[in-house]
Amino acid sequence: MVMSLVPPGQTLDIMRKMALLVVSCLAALAGCSQPYVNEARLARGLVIVLTGIEGRSVLNEDICHGLNDGGVDCAIELVDWTSPLPGGYLISLRDKPRNMRKAAELAERVVRYQKDHPGKPVFLLGQSGGAAIAVWATEALPPASKIEGIILLAPAISGEYELDQAMLNSGRGIVSFHSQRDWVILGAGTTIYGTMDGKHGPAAGRTGFQTPQGPRAQRYRRKLFQIAWAEQADPAGHYGGHLSSGSRRFVARYVAPLVQLGQWDQHMVVRMREGKNLLPEADWRTQS
Repeated sequence: MVMSLVPPGQTLDIMRKMALLVVSCLAALAGCSQPYVNEARLARGLVIVLTGIEGRSVLNEDICHGLNDGGVDCAIELVDWTSPLPGGYLISLRDKPRNMRKAAELAERVVRYQKDHPGKPVFLLGQSGGAAIAVWATEALPPASKIEGIILLAPAISGEYELDQAMLNSGRGIVSFHSQRDWVILGAGTTIYGTMDGKHGPAAGRTGFQTPQGPRAQRYRRKLFQIAWAEQADPAGHYGGHLSSGSRRFVARYVAPLVQLGQWDQHMVVRMREGKNLLPEADWRTQS
């Protein structure tokens, strides 16, 4: 008898995502677009979505579509920070000096936007390796250029990474989604090849971030909101694995409302863990 190493419910999802990834790579040859960036949207705010180490693909384009489906009406810009070299996954994963430069460039992009659109909210949303870029870019911001918040999907950064500076530079703090089922890429994969910050072991996208003791603990309680994957996420297309962490329907239901809420708090975390809508009258147009 042959036993599958993939948890039930994920096999078809992985096959579908891998097929779409191949299609997206071919489509990328025809050029990239930003369907949710225009002057009207920029005038309302900006969400910057950072790709994983695979670069631009349907996996992260689905995040942008999901935000739009969920009612986010500000600009949604997809940023590919990865190495342009063929097969440059490991470069994107482990070349930290290059990645820190990319994060600094992103911080400059945020400052330019804030100068052109004073008072408008900015969110950084990173999936997998892009989560580290989101954190480092926020750390690189000057004191007068705080962003509204950071959203991390399956972050490929170590669980012991200290988030203090990123939290200080974001008004609402950080929402981070993790899943114990993400054992292939953020368990075995990061143990062998390392996390974005060069540690070998399970990443925060599998275990969650460690919370400190002492004076720093209060800041973590106020500004770090960790959402563990749960069964109720299944109907929204996230099966706990890495590839479905940016599912269009999952993003529309659980991530888009984070941009629309006036504030983040622990009550929000409880509602999400219970699979409840965050908005009183959720109007998210999901795709079947």
